[in-house]
Amino acid sequence: MDSLSSLGLCSTGTGTIQHGIARVARTARTDEQRKQDRDKIQKYRQLDDAIRAQVERQSYHDPALFQLTSKLLRLNPEYYTIWNVRRRCLTSCLLSRPSAGSSPSKASPSTSQSATTNPSSATSSSSSSAAIPPSPASPTTGKSGTTADADVLRSELAFTVPLLLEFPKCYWIWKYRKWILEQAILRLPRPAASGVWEAELALASKMLVKDRRNFHAWGYRRYLVARLESADLLGRSLVEDEFAYTTKMIQADLSNFSAWHNRSRLMFRLLDERSADDKARNTFLNTELNLVQEALNVGPEDQSLWYYHRNLVSQVTPFGGTPTIVPNLTAEQKMSHLEQQIDFIKDLLEDFEDIKWPYEALLEYTLALRKLQSNAQNDGQADDPNLYLSKLRKLDALQAGRWNDAERDIKKQLEESI
Repeated sequence: MDSLSSLGLCSTGTGTIQHGIARVARTARTDEQRKQDRDKIQKYRQLDDAIRAQVERQSYHDPALFQLTSKLLRLNPEYYTIWNVRRRCLTSCLLSRPSAGSSPSKASPSTSQSATTNPSSATSSSSSSAAIPPSPASPTTGKSGTTADADVLRSELAFTVPLLLEFPKCYWIWKYRKWILEQAILRLPRPAASGVWEAELALASKMLVKDRRNFHAWGYRRYLVARLESADLLGRSLVEDEFAYTTKMIQADLSNFSAWHNRSRLMFRLLDERSADDKARNTFLNTELNLVQEALNVGPEDQSLWYYHRNLVSQVTPFGGTPTIVPNLTAEQKMSHLEQQIDFIKDLLEDFEDIKWPYEALLEYTLALRKLQSNAQNDGQADDPNLYLSKLRKLDALQAGRWNDAERDIKKQLEESI
C-alpha cells in the first residue's frame, strides 16, 4: 500500500468484511470530490518533499522541519520514517544533551533514513497542537534534567494522544511514546520521571476503557508496569494493583480475553510475593475456579472463559515439570479438583449441550483423571473419554483431523492403563 492509500484516496474495490465490519464499495465520485482528493494528494506530496529536502541538508536543528513532521504525521502516522526524523529534531535542538555517563542506547534515537512508508487507511487529524515544544534555555547534563526537557517531553506525549485516539492500533505511535518515556528516565530526576510514567499508566487505563480488548494497549500497560517497578522509577512491586485491575476489567466485561490472560500471568508473582503457603495457594486456586465458574454460568459459549478455566486446571496436573501455583498437592487433592470440575461442567451441559468448549474440557480433564487414578491405583473410574470425543466430532466436524489424533491418544492411554 502506498502513502496515498493512507489518505483514503484510492478505490477500495468491492465490499469485504474485516473485524466484523462490512466495508462498502465506493460510489461514483463527483468532480468536486475528485478535486478535493487531488488537493489532498498535492498537499501530502509537498509536505513529504519539503521534509526530504530538509533531511537531505541535515537540517534537524531547524524548527521548521519539526513543524513539518507534525503536519505530515497528522495526515499519516504510519509513515515511520517521519517519526525518526522527529526524534532527530528533538535530540538535535529541543532536548538537552545527556551526560557522558548516560546510556548511549537510550540517548540515540532510531534514525533510519529509509523513505519507505507503511500507511494504513487514515484521515487527517487536526486536533493536536501545532506548537513547537520550548527549546531548553541552556543545555544541562546528567539525570538532573531541566524544566524545559520536561515540558518538551510532556508536549510530545500530548501531541500523540489525538493520534492514538484516531489510530489506536498504529504500532509507530506506541513505539514513539515508549521512546519519549525512556527519554524522561534519561533526562529527568527520578521523582519527575516517575510522575510522567504514572500519568502514562493512567492514560493506558483510559485507552482500555475506550477499547477493553485492544491488545496494543494491554501490551503497552505491561511494559509500563514493568518499567515503573524497576529501580529507575518507583522500585516497588505493582502486582497487587495490577491483579485488582484485572478483576475490575473482568467485572466490566466477562469476555475480556486480555484481562483473563493478564491475570494468569500475574498469579505466580502474586502468590510468591505474598509468601503463600500450600494452604493459601490451594485456597487461591479454589477462589479463582469459583470466579470463572460464575462467569461460565453466565457465558458458557465464551472461549476466553474456557481458556482461563483450563489454565487453572492445568495447575493441578502440570505437564513435564511445568511450574504450577500449587506444587505440593497430593494425588487425592488433584483427583478431587478434577472430579469437582468435571461435575460442574456436566451440570452446565444440562442447559447448554450444543457448545463444543465444555466437551473439549471434559475430554481433557477425564483423560487427566484416568491417568491420576491409574498412577494412584485408585479404584474410581472416570468416564469414557470417547463419549465426549464423539460429541466433539458432531459439533466440530471441520477439525476431523484433530479428533482423529485425539482418538489415537485416548486409545494409547487406555492401553497403558490396562
